Amino acid sequence: MIHAALYARVSSTRQKQHETIDSQTACLREHAQARGWEIPEEWVFTDDGWSGASLVRPALERLRDLSAQRLVERVVCLSPDRLARNYAHQVLLVEEFTRNGTELVFIHNPVATTPEQALMVQFQGMIAEYERAQIAERTRRGKLHRARSGATSVLGRSPYGYRYLSRAEYGAAVYAVAEAEAVVVARIFHRYAAGGISMRALARELTADQIPSPKGNAQWDAGTLGRLLRNPAYMGRAAFGKTQAVSTAPRANRTSRLAGRSIPAKAGVVARPREEWIEIPVPALVSEEVFALVQRRLAENAKFSPRNTKTPALLQGLLVCDVCGYAYNRTSQGPGPKKYHYYRCPGTNGWELPGGIKVCTSRPLRADALDELIWEKVIALLSDPALVRDELERRLERMRDADPVQARQQRLHQEIATVEAQINRMVSAYQEELVTLQELRDRMPGLRTRRHTLQRQLDALAAQLVDQQAYLKLAENLEGFLSRLRESARTSSILDRQRVLRALVKEVRIGPDRITIKHSIPSTSSDPTPGYLLRCRSLNLVAEPE
Repeated sequence: MIHAALYARVSSTRQKQHETIDSQTACLREHAQARGWEIPEEWVFTDDGWSGASLVRPALERLRDLSAQRLVERVVCLSPDRLARNYAHQVLLVEEFTRNGTELVFIHNPVATTPEQALMVQFQGMIAEYERAQIAERTRRGKLHRARSGATSVLGRSPYGYRYLSRAEYGAAVYAVAEAEAVVVARIFHRYAAGGISMRALARELTADQIPSPKGNAQWDAGTLGRLLRNPAYMGRAAFGKTQAVSTAPRANRTSRLAGRSIPAKAGVVARPREEWIEIPVPALVSEEVFALVQRRLAENAKFSPRNTKTPALLQGLLVCDVCGYAYNRTSQGPGPKKYHYYRCPGTNGWELPGGIKVCTSRPLRADALDELIWEKVIALLSDPALVRDELERRLERMRDADPVQARQQRLHQEIATVEAQINRMVSAYQEELVTLQELRDRMPGLRTRRHTLQRQLDALAAQLVDQQAYLKLAENLEGFLSRLRESARTSSILDRQRVLRALVKEVRIGPDRITIKHSIPSTSSDPTPGYLLRCRSLNLVAEPE
């Protein structure tokens, strides 16, 4: 009795749902039984929803392992493209099975035994590969068109805080707000935007409050919060096409090495530029102002993150080389506990750069002298209350001009009133039997979601007004605040000085013969202060505000 194995494959979930895999298996069984071949039940191999472009498929792997043990006499398959879409992969598998003594039987395309049949199989393999490329390109362009039309269906799985409603459920694919999760999302954004809390501390807080994570776990992770805070869908603009595949293979990380997983040859994914994203409107869970504030704080944290810094540095994240553009880092030299700290440009480290060639000639600067110089310049700027008051008023005026809060509040109140009127009209129309109950159920969730979103934006604007009032209160008590700052300037800690510098200074550029401090407060003097000796050489550098 000849034993035979069956192999069938479908590449899409839709084909799997329509049970085309079962029709393939039935056809293979009928062909084998007609020839009197016995089919053990464990020798029926099916790959449901696996692409034929890859050889890494669970059922195919088991079949190849069985063939390598020389236990399978025949493998029955519908056609070569079910075995593999790529012609090179087809040749590889045919040679492998033949070498192991396994005969391949294709129902629609018999295995080639003559040159003419071999040529026909080659043509069929190339046509199958062309069809796969054509299907992939049509799918890509179809998704692109739907995304530009604002269709939510191209986004697929909804993020935390939303529930994806398919066309079968709602008539059109939409993101519906999950009320309980939306409250958690709003809390995360407002807590992080308010400052004073890190992602790890926020994760511990959510865990302590026994709030399930997006995956249903009891423990929250800082990485999960980072991805959530960067998702533009929460301000009402979900993005399509944020990433793209590249030909370079990703590097194996420690987790994949320990698990013994292989790395695909072409599975690298990189982020697309922000301007190439296609935005699709969805219900907003936070206001655009809060989202922008969170993004600004994330950028500041990426710039000023201490990482492995054991001793804080006053100018950490602020120093930039004017010659090569690299950000300065701090190093230490000296024996034992008596160490001297220096700021140096990484462009001078040739052994760390491509080709081993240094790209900068800047010399290191004594950290203590440079810290004292910059701090004295900033305190000198803060000694004039009129300059600080002008800067506060300029920022407030810019906030009013960019997005007038009062006018926006009025618009939101009008939109909320319009939505409530629409809800009342729908209820009245149903009571007068002008619309059916199903039509009422279809339209009411969208109107209620819209009203809820507008109310959240109104609440965020109220919080923004509180912030502006805090600015005004600071401006009223400015003289007292600055006098206390000058008194404590000499005794304040490094962390306190860091907060003051980062609120006023954008960056400090280190040039060959001068230091440029880019700050917010306009200076009334154009004459830089005399030179300061920054290290035990003859080079004097000056600090100049800009």
